[in-house]
Amino acid sequence: MSEDTPPITSYAQAPTRSITVGGKKFAYRELGPTEDVPVVFFAHLAATLDNWDPRIVDAIAKTRHVITFDQQGVGASGGTVPPTLEEAADDAYAFIRRLGYDTIDVFGFSMGGMIAQDLVVAHPELVRKLVLTGTGPRGGKDMAKVVGVTYWDIFRSVLTRSDPKEFLFFNRDAVGKRAGKAFVERLKERAIDRDAPIGNKAFSTQLTAIQRFGRSAPSDLSVITQPTLIANGDNDRMVPSILSEDLHRRIAGSELIIYPNSGHGGIFQYWEKFAPVAARFLAA
Repeated sequence: MSEDTPPITSYAQAPTRSITVGGKKFAYRELGPTEDVPVVFFAHLAATLDNWDPRIVDAIAKTRHVITFDQQGVGASGGTVPPTLEEAADDAYAFIRRLGYDTIDVFGFSMGGMIAQDLVVAHPELVRKLVLTGTGPRGGKDMAKVVGVTYWDIFRSVLTRSDPKEFLFFNRDAVGKRAGKAFVERLKERAIDRDAPIGNKAFSTQLTAIQRFGRSAPSDLSVITQPTLIANGDNDRMVPSILSEDLHRRIAGSELIIYPNSGHGGIFQYWEKFAPVAARFLAA
């Protein structure tokens, strides 16, 4: 993109690119103004490039250079899903360095927030700012129960012919149901060059990796001294909301936002409030 070409600020229009690192192909999209320190988005369980809420991405891309990417074995990336989140963090590090960046800001949601923690613990010099949403620390209480919750909600979604995210991310009251359907509709705004959905084997491997993360010994999060914004809903059934409070206590100086009457996807239900807060935090 030349300096005379206006930057892409709509995620629905961001082209999909690819890069190969050590024989591993990574698919990614980027938008927003060119800058030396981008915001790299780390996606949730089963997510592809098309699972990011455009209202949040676009709000941040007004002032920041945003990069989203498919993990190995997901979407348009090559390879296979790594069996542990530490290895996923290693892959992410190789991808980021191959793009030429030695400093980034991070936006992680759910599993992406777990991978982001492993990344910053292993490479604290790489990360300048950190946004952790709908996530929890390694070894967090009841995180290993995510497998049962996930399969139960997928079963319920099949019975109602709904998108599983409507059950996994949102409360099943009237407000949550409306928010869930609105979120799913926003994910359909991109009409061309859509990503391939995750396969069953890749999904199962990711889920097992999260379970392993939940059962592991805790990481020393005192090494995270970067400005950190933590957000979640008050009724997260996938990654219990209390784990966001745990992260807040363990990361010195972090900010915590808990949205009322909302679940795992609290930041998507309250995108009108959260998007400008996240944009300001990352732009400051």
